[in-house]
Amino acid sequence: MKRVAVFFGGVSNEHDISVLTGMMAANLLRGAGYEVLPVFLPLSGGMCLATGAERAEAFINCRFPAVELKGCSLVRARGFRRRKQFDVALNCCHGGMGEDGTLSALFLWHGVPSASPSMELSAAFMDKCLAKIAARGLGLNVLPFVRVKEGENGVEMAEKLGYPLVVKPARLGSSIGVSVCKNGEELKVALALAFRLDSAAILEPYLANRRDLNCAAYRKGKEIVLSPVEEVPTASNILTFGEKYESSERKSILPADIPEEAAREVQGALKRIAEAFELKGVVRGDFFYAEGEVYFNELNTVPGSLAFYLFGDSLTKARDFLVSLVENAALPPQKQPLTTGLLARGRFAGAKGCKNAPRVL
Repeated sequence: MKRVAVFFGGVSNEHDISVLTGMMAANLLRGAGYEVLPVFLPLSGGMCLATGAERAEAFINCRFPAVELKGCSLVRARGFRRRKQFDVALNCCHGGMGEDGTLSALFLWHGVPSASPSMELSAAFMDKCLAKIAARGLGLNVLPFVRVKEGENGVEMAEKLGYPLVVKPARLGSSIGVSVCKNGEELKVALALAFRLDSAAILEPYLANRRDLNCAAYRKGKEIVLSPVEEVPTASNILTFGEKYESSERKSILPADIPEEAAREVQGALKRIAEAFELKGVVRGDFFYAEGEVYFNELNTVPGSLAFYLFGDSLTKARDFLVSLVENAALPPQKQPLTTGLLARGRFAGAKGCKNAPRVL
């Protein structure tokens, strides 16, 4: 049976949510018979081995031993350098450098088989503006948008779109820092909030009669498995953080009560992304449905609860889903690099070479 290192936490506004996802995943994998190494990433940075932590409160004041990643091993950073080897890494870090491809790149650098999406997919879809560009390049329907960097005149740029507008920090999730603006004065306030959290914001038209849809996908062998399309109703003008994480009961319609053609379009769009980026692990795509049109909104490469609830309504099904992710973990295929032999030559020539190497090197 594989030993799984579950990474969670991280320097992110979604740190607390990530802790809950990581603890859930660790407990379900233990229930499936795996040995689990819980790797906690504190808000202050670094990594800790959180063995024995059973309650979420234990992660408020970090008292765990610091560790470093060395290949497929965790090594105590101080004192006696004991090693804890593992076979697979599972990324449960929402937002920040956990979700933007940095942690995926670290796994790749150390040769760690990962049960989570790749560096390329994570980096391309972390920034909401880049995500729309990538989605549009794949032929998906997206809303028009404007990217505003801190210090730019967002009010002037907003005139290209017209009001009302939705303002979002470019690289955050979980509805944190999202506002709806009806005029320039409200836009200034919304941008001030967004720039407290990020150095760039995205502006896009507000769809008053939209419906919020979700669909998840994961790879199982050579197959892309798609969830049913979910609708998440909201009592607000946007789906809020509180409705996602603080409500006493999850309000969801699964499968969504939308035309079959619209559901197929949502699933087809997500599958197109998954195939284009050679998906491994699980992702959740968020879409809008308005006036008979489906719009791609964003992609979560470390979705809340790893989106297990979209594939089944029991803990048994959630456990089986996580087992499938772990058992399908792999390193991407690597080609042997070409050796040019250039360093063995006495002189370097050519347009990009150093013609008098001894004087320069």
